[in-house]
Amino acid sequence: MDFLISICLGVGLAAAAGFRIFLPLLALSIAAYFDVLNLNEGWVWLGSLQALILLGVATLLELLAYYIPWFDTILDTVAVPLAGIAGTVLFFVTLGDFEPWVSWSLAIIGGGGTAGLIAGSTAAVRAVSSTSTLGMANPLFATFENIVSIFLSILAIFIPLFAGILVVYLIYKCIKWFSNRKTKVNI
Repeated sequence: MDFLISICLGVGLAAAAGFRIFLPLLALSIAAYFDVLNLNEGWVWLGSLQALILLGVATLLELLAYYIPWFDTILDTVAVPLAGIAGTVLFFVTLGDFEPWVSWSLAIIGGGGTAGLIAGSTAAVRAVSSTSTLGMANPLFATFENIVSIFLSILAIFIPLFAGILVVYLIYKCIKWFSNRKTKVNI
């Protein structure tokens, strides 16, 4: 059961990283700082006051940057690959003690894949929004993404099994959206 909870925690935080890179890292840092979660031995530094402050500043800057319509599109070009890296790290940190090759393999597939899929989907939606509304709707999308990332981060930390189920549903919806879009393009 602990393994399943670790997987759901990692996937939930990775999905949150697909919406905002630093926010779930901050949530994990806060949880570790206040002893809500225990981190793997090599990652205890994430629960330090210095990491908490640094991640807090980075999160604030990231949240604000997405409210600048032209800058958010530029930010997506680096955010998608960085989200995959953040998702991998978040998944790895929350996974129990396993052989490194097992942990990293699961983290790359489960964490990086989840975060990359979510980040790619949101970047695609933002690109459509930017062209169809001349960026006017982008602040609404930014607010929605911020809320979802906060919600997923908190849910993953306190109710990881529900977060895991929710992420599976989100992945299903992303795949369905991409397949519908591909069908429309081919017609």
